[in-house]
Amino acid sequence: MNFLEHMQMAGKTLLANKLRSALTMLGIIIGNGSVIAMIGIGEGGQKFVDNQLNSFGPNVLFVIPGNEETQRVSRDVTRTLVLEDANAIATQVPTIAATTAELNSRQVVTYKNRNTDVNIIGTTPSFLTVRDFEVATGRFFTDIDMKRSNQVVVLGAKLKEKLFGNTNPVSQQIRIKNASFQVIGVLTAKGSNLGISYDDSALVPILTSANRLVGKTSPYGLEVTYIVASAKDADSVDAAEFQITNLLRQRHKLVGEDDFTISTQKNALETVGQISSALTTMLAAIAGISLFVGGIGIMNIMLVSVTERTQEIGLRKAIGATQQDILLQFIIEAVIVSVIGGLVGTTVGVGCIILVSAITPLEASISIVSITMAVGISGGIGLFFGVVPARRAAQLDPIVALRSA
Repeated sequence: MNFLEHMQMAGKTLLANKLRSALTMLGIIIGNGSVIAMIGIGEGGQKFVDNQLNSFGPNVLFVIPGNEETQRVSRDVTRTLVLEDANAIATQVPTIAATTAELNSRQVVTYKNRNTDVNIIGTTPSFLTVRDFEVATGRFFTDIDMKRSNQVVVLGAKLKEKLFGNTNPVSQQIRIKNASFQVIGVLTAKGSNLGISYDDSALVPILTSANRLVGKTSPYGLEVTYIVASAKDADSVDAAEFQITNLLRQRHKLVGEDDFTISTQKNALETVGQISSALTTMLAAIAGISLFVGGIGIMNIMLVSVTERTQEIGLRKAIGATQQDILLQFIIEAVIVSVIGGLVGTTVGVGCIILVSAITPLEASISIVSITMAVGISGGIGLFFGVVPARRAAQLDPIVALRSA
């Protein structure tokens, strides 16, 4: 028999036992679908996090008070950064395009009979440039607002909805900690970063925040929660980190350890990428176990098939079929079951990816590499686990086979 005849006979045999063939494929279908879906969803999750981080500025560096040791020991880190540090970074670090500082506090915001406890962010006019924000309505505060400590406020998108609903808030007056502030703008929705939701926050000039809401607490200047700097480009981030470190050590007259920590979006992206890759690999490995289980299922069903087809094997050998013919016949059947199961599983996995992309913000991707690997592995599993029953069938003695039948 030639190979085409073997394929035709294998197809007829599998079609003659449709339910058994379908159940045999089930393990491969689940395994393939799970592997492809997990890899696609994992890559989608990584893209989503990357986009969220990049949306707050791709070349951003965060200068945070306290070193890693002090941050581990206590949540109440002594503020070692002041507004002048931010100004020094902006003017003395050549790799930095813009710098802003933030002074955060929790305050009650009131408008008429509505009030809510939100994060008040005191910052500078360069906030929009550094953090890559846009104003949806109105304007952002200016250098003049800063110098005069004007009591003006820009609302996050969610906070605007809470206080004003569909009404335009620009030029309206709200109260923050019993002080009256004029709303001059509303930011576009952006989400949260570093645990702070800017959509549910109110932004005021940093000097206004210090004078009216928080108060100065340092003899060295206006203490800030952290400093945010934007490098000129992605290639300048490492150089900017080095230059900022040297500048702040000189300004703070440090001899030992730093009293600040610099974190970059680049480092965050690398960390997230490593975590996402590890989780995706783990999930794919767990899903791959079902492929192995499916292979065992194929072997079991094929062994049962050998027992049931003993008479057929005996007759074929009696009329001249060789051991190689019988061996090839059963291996082809096992591979066909695995490949078809792999293709159906691929369809299921791709369908899951499309569904997840449609109903969630994850941009789950269809990986051609993972599909090719999954189908190839499923075919290899059929070949591997089909060898044992195929050899058992090929080694049957025709006379014994005919008698036992």
